Amino acid sequence: MSKKILTLLLVGLTIALLLSVVACGGAASAPTQAPADAAQPEAAATEEAAAEAPSGEKRVFRLWYYEAEDSAQEASWADALKDFQAMHPDVTVEFERKTFEQMQQTAQMILNSNDVPDVMEANKGNATAGLYSKQGLLTDLTEVAKERGWDKIMSPSIQTTCRYNEKGIMGDGPLYGVTTYGEFVMVYYNKNMFEEHGVTVPTTLEEFEAVADKFVADGIVPIALGGQDSWTITHNWQELVLYKADRELINNFQLLTGEVDFQGEAFTFGSEKLAEHVQKGYYGNNATGVSDSDANGAFVQGKHPMRITGSWAFGGLLTQVKDFEWGIFLMPGKKFTTGSGGNLWIVPQNAKNKDLAYDFIDLTMAKKSQTVMANAGGIPINADLSQITDEKSKELNTAFNTIVQNDGLAFYPDWPAPGYMDTLGSGLQELLSGAKTPAEFNESIAGPYNDYKATLQ
Repeated sequence: MSKKILTLLLVGLTIALLLSVVACGGAASAPTQAPADAAQPEAAATEEAAAEAPSGEKRVFRLWYYEAEDSAQEASWADALKDFQAMHPDVTVEFERKTFEQMQQTAQMILNSNDVPDVMEANKGNATAGLYSKQGLLTDLTEVAKERGWDKIMSPSIQTTCRYNEKGIMGDGPLYGVTTYGEFVMVYYNKNMFEEHGVTVPTTLEEFEAVADKFVADGIVPIALGGQDSWTITHNWQELVLYKADRELINNFQLLTGEVDFQGEAFTFGSEKLAEHVQKGYYGNNATGVSDSDANGAFVQGKHPMRITGSWAFGGLLTQVKDFEWGIFLMPGKKFTTGSGGNLWIVPQNAKNKDLAYDFIDLTMAKKSQTVMANAGGIPINADLSQITDEKSKELNTAFNTIVQNDGLAFYPDWPAPGYMDTLGSGLQELLSGAKTPAEFNESIAGPYNDYKATLQ
């Protein structure tokens, strides 16, 4: 009996072993995935002939930007997106409109994840695009730009804010961003109100102040300012700083290449002048309680004769203003103007469809969509300017071209260091409210700047 049992057990064991071998053989012959570390992420990601989606699945192209719906950039990029969809009919497009504030607060976290868009708009400068490039979060676009000709479309001065070195400082190094437009800060003014109150476009700062004084005397707040959104004040402040600035100071400040004296002539003049203008009533009694959107609305409604802001507002005003004639002028009597090439298209390092991203960027750089931008009140860098039909848009582009030709772009004051927008903005709100003196404000922005600069040594 025990012998039979032993025989049965041996037969059973033999069968089990055979089944185990067959099972192992089947597993070995099935297709296998390469080990995760066998792939080359950079090469695979940057290759234009990207891997197609699994059979039966449509590729999804994800696009994020934060330009307003009535902006010239929106008109241009929407036109390019239509062409993109015609070029790639089998690709699903997922577009998300963000806000500037959202991207300032969350871009770094998003870029550090795998849930990134294929292409997104990002603010330029050391504090944003420079920081992301230093952290390895952006795709190096240098070779793609050469292949597609973007490096020829963007002039050297425009490329200043597209290139970042290993420390994340703009000006040279690989190309990590592509801009499709230029921008600058100017004074928008109500021609009807100027005529009604007997004033003309000023040619000096003293004349500008005389114009503002006249409106104050007539019971009108002369300048619309949305100081609740603190970034807006940084433009008004820097425009005054630039009256005493030269190219050396601008470059030292922006590129962190030399000494910057925050209690020196330029910063002292700008901060003291802004405080003086507040005290004289140029911005009313509640400038820090008004949003930028409401300030724009107040100008459109004819409540204020002037508004100091950027060219990004131009396209909207073309359609919003119905009841008066308006025009633009630069803050008068100085060489340098707050401005630069526009915000950047960046391709996240973790983007899944970089080839599609390059195709879309290519279309936004093409003359067709660039000319759409020009006629919508933007400042394109590759438009057929002979096709601009709007006289105001011609005036805008002429002004920008003059600034560029005179090496007059001074960039934006929040760029030098990460988080500097918050430092400047909150400090300027306190300056406007009287909580800080000009000297105290200047001291408050010197510390974070110098602290960051020390980390680069």
